[in-house]
Amino acid sequence: MAALHPPVCDFGRPAIDFGLPGTDGRQHTLASCRGANGLLVMFICNHCPYVKAIIDRLVRDCRELTDDGIGCVAIMSNDFTAYPDDAPENMRRWAAEQDFPFPYLIDTSQEVARAYGAVCTPDFFGYNGKLELQYRGRLDASERTPGPGDARRELYEAMRNIAKTGRGPLEQRASIGCSIKWKAD
Repeated sequence: MAALHPPVCDFGRPAIDFGLPGTDGRQHTLASCRGANGLLVMFICNHCPYVKAIIDRLVRDCRELTDDGIGCVAIMSNDFTAYPDDAPENMRRWAAEQDFPFPYLIDTSQEVARAYGAVCTPDFFGYNGKLELQYRGRLDASERTPGPGDARRELYEAMRNIAKTGRGPLEQRASIGCSIKWKAD
């Protein structure tokens, strides 16, 4: 399982609309997930060791970002037939265990992941209040294991700055993770 790095931020690229079911039994859209000052779209899954290494920090950061008017949403786009750990019932269980403060959505068709250009889990897309892309970087220095306890909170700091100024940092370090598990054509 080779680690992948997503491309650098395409500043200003508009967020892609979506309508996906969540683990909470409700349908969620771009409009219902956004905050007044922006939106963090995260492509994650249950089984990825890179996601597991950061999930506590990610939940903490998303919980705190709501105070800055940033909405957060996680999307699982893996082929769960081939990767049953990522099946909807396991998504519901994991979201409850981790007490996700954001909707956890399933992209069964994988169309949303393709539209966003997501390549790995985790893959982060940080938008400003106009839903223009301003961040495509990593959470922090964590990889397959959690980074040091005092690791700089790169995603959190970037999103707080986006909430205040509408602009993301010019320097961003790419996330790292497992490839999206695409369905065989």
